[in-house]
Amino acid sequence: MNHTVRVWDLPTRIFHWSLAASIVALVVSAKLGGNAMVWHFRFGYAVLALLLFRLVWGLVGGRWSRFVAFLYSPARLLRYLRGQEHPEDAVGHNPLGALSVFGLLGAVALQVGTGLFSDDEIAFAGPLTRFVSNDWVSQATGLHKDIGQYLVLGLVALHLLAIVLYVLVKRQKSMVRAMVVGDKVLPTPVAPSRDDAASRLLALLVLALCGGVVWWLVGLGG
Repeated sequence: MNHTVRVWDLPTRIFHWSLAASIVALVVSAKLGGNAMVWHFRFGYAVLALLLFRLVWGLVGGRWSRFVAFLYSPARLLRYLRGQEHPEDAVGHNPLGALSVFGLLGAVALQVGTGLFSDDEIAFAGPLTRFVSNDWVSQATGLHKDIGQYLVLGLVALHLLAIVLYVLVKRQKSMVRAMVVGDKVLPTPVAPSRDDAASRLLALLVLALCGGVVWWLVGLGG
């Protein structure tokens, strides 16, 4: 008997697709340059707010959105790679997927962080450049324009490739669907993620506070 379980709460799903859309917008605006850089900065601030939200939501969010749910030990990862899967590996992020998630979030955080201290020496500068030395700005700009962007693009490509392989090879078509509707059909019952009106209101409050932090941070450079 199969069981339908709420795995991804609505705030996590909105975060996921908002981050994906924002990364695309960041890449496009950076390639266009010129006046599009105004939007590049705006999307960068939006991504920073989203990352702060995910950091908090990883502590207080739904059961399977919390970091503790997919913070695996090296031994658990090795067993998964050997094909010795734990029953809960198929619920949220499996051990390999968890590495991908943490790696991508870390790379995006690094890219946004260096962007705050970058300066194109033409018309646009990050809001925090005046707080650090020119040498620091130069290093941050170099990381942001070169290593950082390619690292993010590479990890995004690997993330998408992994999803395609899981869908086509392992026939786990519910993976993408679950991030849209929130539910997964599982062979055994597990504790669902909380996804009621109260938790969604909490998520909205957390997002507003994170947006306020970013607004304050950007204002420091004004």
